Amino acid sequence: MNTIKTFVLMLALSAVLLLAGYFAFGGSIVGIIVFLFIALALNFFAYWKSDKLALRMAGAHQVSEHEDRELHAIVDDQVQKAGIPKPKVYVINNDSPNAFATGRNPKNATIAVTTGIRRLLNREELGAVIAHELAHVGNRDTLIMTMVATMAMAIGLIAMVAQFAMFFGGFGGRGRGGGGGHGAIIGIVGLLIVIIVLPFVATVIRLAISRAREYQADSTGARTSGNPLALANALEKLETGTIRRPMKVNEAVAHLYIVNPLRKDPDTGTDMAARGGMSGLFSTHPPIADRVQRLRAMSSGW
Repeated sequence: MNTIKTFVLMLALSAVLLLAGYFAFGGSIVGIIVFLFIALALNFFAYWKSDKLALRMAGAHQVSEHEDRELHAIVDDQVQKAGIPKPKVYVINNDSPNAFATGRNPKNATIAVTTGIRRLLNREELGAVIAHELAHVGNRDTLIMTMVATMAMAIGLIAMVAQFAMFFGGFGGRGRGGGGGHGAIIGIVGLLIVIIVLPFVATVIRLAISRAREYQADSTGARTSGNPLALANALEKLETGTIRRPMKVNEAVAHLYIVNPLRKDPDTGTDMAARGGMSGLFSTHPPIADRVQRLRAMSSGW
């Protein structure tokens, strides 16, 4: 179900990108073609470089089996269960408990865990977390989210160009009707849609895809590890741990982590992901309580 939802949402995001190019160029097919090529170029760059950028932004460093036998043993166990190649293993020196996976495909993947998560979770729980991250690798979620993020970036770029166009009265400003009043109004409305509406829609879709992939990784990781309850317990501990010690990361990579590292609302100090409702539309991760409930339901019928 989450796979179908992801596919539908990606189609919707692609449509938003093409609409943005169409409206920005005053209803011209040229806009679609231009920004389609821009999106493809951004995707190509992100496909090859996003993993290195994410690791560098997290301050992660690679550890060999000789340097951390226990961590490698846990990864080896979960890799064997998942039936995928072993990823590179990285550690982040940070007290906030968290983990993420990145890489363009299973043969070029990396798993990174914080020192905080090593201290918080027991071996069984950490194994379940690693199984969740391996599920992201096996499901090619990094590639999916890279494509989604670059499409959203392209839509943002179009919106920025449209703002300049509107300010200077450039392309698209007059619409198809040339200099006529109706044509000018249509052109302005089209630019406003590109500047305000489409970036908002793109953000909502991007975050919805991110939440769907988290649900899917929970399900896949629970099945490959054979222990949904351990993952549920780990998520509950991580929720408390990240609220106490939120992690300073760039918002662009927050979706990579197993739980949102930017948990606290800067105004109220409350957990944004736990609220649900309308605010949940702007969360990279589903509510922990919902994820735990699903995992416990899996465990009861295991």
